Amino acid sequence: MNSLLDRVPDYVRSFERYVPSRPDPVLMRQFGVTKLFRLNNNENALGPPPLALEAIASFPPKQGAIYPSGDAYDLRQALAARFGKSPDQFLVGNGSCEVISSVIRAFCAPGDAIVTAEKTFAVYEWVAKFSGIEVRLVPLVDQAFSPAAMLAALTERTKIVFVCNPNNPTGSWWNRATLERFLAALDGRAVVVLDEAYREFLDDPDFPDGMEVMQRHDNVLVFRTFSKMYGLAGFRIGYLCGSLEAVDIIRRTHIAYSANILGQIAATAALADDVGHIAATRRMVSEARGFLRDLFDSLGLEHMGGAGNFIMVRTPLSDTLLYRRLMREGVMVRTMTGFRYPNWIRVSLAQEPAMTAFATALPKILETS
Repeated sequence: MNSLLDRVPDYVRSFERYVPSRPDPVLMRQFGVTKLFRLNNNENALGPPPLALEAIASFPPKQGAIYPSGDAYDLRQALAARFGKSPDQFLVGNGSCEVISSVIRAFCAPGDAIVTAEKTFAVYEWVAKFSGIEVRLVPLVDQAFSPAAMLAALTERTKIVFVCNPNNPTGSWWNRATLERFLAALDGRAVVVLDEAYREFLDDPDFPDGMEVMQRHDNVLVFRTFSKMYGLAGFRIGYLCGSLEAVDIIRRTHIAYSANILGQIAATAALADDVGHIAATRRMVSEARGFLRDLFDSLGLEHMGGAGNFIMVRTPLSDTLLYRRLMREGVMVRTMTGFRYPNWIRVSLAQEPAMTAFATALPKILETS
């Protein structure tokens, strides 16, 4: 009799599952601390904008018995008004991970391939692999996506190119000219996903706006999220924008009703109240980045991260050992071996108490190691 595992496709059998961290109270008991600063997931320490908070607080609990809008109708109307596009050009998902999955299902069949960088947001690679799709990974050059290497990796079976801009975890990004040269050279041979999960953290006029770029390139899709800048990570709302034809195709593979009702309401409210929130978040992130850069320089540690709300640092300890020791000091960071950066950690940029806790714990650990 065949085992259950024998019924599983090879590409699923060989896949190593992602193990999420345990709930904070469990971790605090495990590491013997009474307070835990979460600096591992690039969450916004300021939380959601005020109107989103009001919308969440005023949500009638009994409405939880009602299905959400199956295609996030109101939120798509709000996104269309914000970006000057048709509501039908938007597709909302249960976080960007679900949207990635829908795009791969829409454009890739067995034997097809995607192209992306070897050190970037890992979900592109994971979703493609557990869908049986070939993944062609390209090395970074100077910690940034290489346009030439990406083009060289293309084959006739490449259907999607994922460009994380700015890149998580290195914080590097393509400017307008680099992106336009890449798209011209690609000449429409594949769908290009511009993942702009961290674009709201940048205020540089040379950073390309995917919403504007896609007007000249029908093969460009733009991913954005309410999890980072808008502080709604717990509600899992991500979205894509593309041409009417592209989004119509992707919608055929997308699960309806996947975006929860309260998340849709909170995201719609957040869009109406983001000016002060974005400015305050950028100030917090800028101050924290300067603080940690000074700390790492004083300790003689290599670091990187010019965009987004995170910074990476290489340490003389293994990242997993350093993680455990920082946890015993009440600070949680992201180990980076899984991102192909062994002995590096990624630290989310947050408010002063969290940064001080990290800056106090790190030198103490390094001195005693």
